[in-house]
Amino acid sequence: MSSTRHDGRQPDQLRPISFIPHVAPHAAGSVLVSFGNTRVICSATIDEDVPRWMKTQRVEGGWLTAEYSMLPYSTLQRKDRDISRGKLDGRSSEIQRLIGRALRAVTDLKKLGQRTVWIDCDVLQADGGTRTAAITGGCVALAIALNGLMAAGKLKSFPLTQLVSAISAGVVDGAPVLDLDYIEDKGAAVDFNVVMTEGGDFVEVQGSGEEAVFSGDQMSAMLALAQKGSAELVVLQRQAILAADKPSGDSLAALAAAFAR
Repeated sequence: MSSTRHDGRQPDQLRPISFIPHVAPHAAGSVLVSFGNTRVICSATIDEDVPRWMKTQRVEGGWLTAEYSMLPYSTLQRKDRDISRGKLDGRSSEIQRLIGRALRAVTDLKKLGQRTVWIDCDVLQADGGTRTAAITGGCVALAIALNGLMAAGKLKSFPLTQLVSAISAGVVDGAPVLDLDYIEDKGAAVDFNVVMTEGGDFVEVQGSGEEAVFSGDQMSAMLALAQKGSAELVVLQRQAILAADKPSGDSLAALAAAFAR
């Protein structure tokens, strides 16, 4: 595949991906995930209780939910905080529900016990693919938090059944490409977001033509790109989770180095 993209990547090539763990010391698990210039802090916190609706309906096990926000300085022009409008905007609400669905798909809530896991995803810098970075990093933060519960003897068995990740694919200048940045996303004729388990199953596929249509062959090509990207992300997720259990160096120093790139 020849290089046709503005940043020199091949059509099937991910942006540089990195995970820096333990960036939020008070969280049970946290990571700064970078997809190129898109950077999201994902954290997992544990509440030793369950929502009232679970108690009322006598639902066994625990719960996992997510919140997503873009910080005011994450985009070129300042983005107002949701609190200034008095409500969560529709996009943020849709994305945080997607994150929650993706992570619950690979979590055995009964094994979690009577507790709630909160996954918070805060976008520091947006350059396309914030929702895919949030899901991928959120899974790493969740795994780190659950490892901590296991180490503390608070869990009898590991609730995470497998890893889950997400990646974008689209049609840009007539060609299917993987992991769109903002420039590509802005000009894409078709845009897909694909959530997959490490076992290769689909959790969710979001796709649409942007004032355009797409063929079955193009859709198959985009899904094939997403499958390739997901397999690569899982390898990086596993490395990040293992590295978090064996911390080396200062996370703040690693954070500074990441922004110096």
